[in-house]
Amino acid sequence: MAYKAIDIAKKLIFLAQQDEANGGECLTNLKLQKLLYYQQGYHLAAFGTPLFEENVESWMYGPVVPVVYDTYAEFGAHTLPSEENTPIVLSDDEEELFLQVYEAYRDFSAIGLMNKTHQEKPWQEALPHDKGTVISQDSMKAFFKTQLQ
Repeated sequence: MAYKAIDIAKKLIFLAQQDEANGGECLTNLKLQKLLYYQQGYHLAAFGTPLFEENVESWMYGPVVPVVYDTYAEFGAHTLPSEENTPIVLSDDEEELFLQVYEAYRDFSAIGLMNKTHQEKPWQEALPHDKGTVISQDSMKAFFKTQLQ
């Protein structure tokens, strides 16, 4: 079952605000966008289905989910507001993968994650790097399958 990207974003914000070891950096929109990309990619690779419905696009600074970006754009490079509501609950297998992916990437800075995505095929091959250029789910699935081992 695919969820709404904004609900996955709120789950990441909630998790980050509970996590003092969040890379020594508060969660910004830039970092949130990269975490969404990694969550989507690994979910596609592990389960063959998307975690969330919305497309991931290939923008200049890396992967972006436009509807989530627009929701938090007013905060610029500043910390995103706290998420007070209890986040959505995923299935047990999805929740386990979600937490594993978060653990794997939480210590990276926003710029570190941006640089990392720029070295990966899904972003590199989705040209031009601009609004409206979708990173295909097939591309993400194929790439992240190589990262699961």
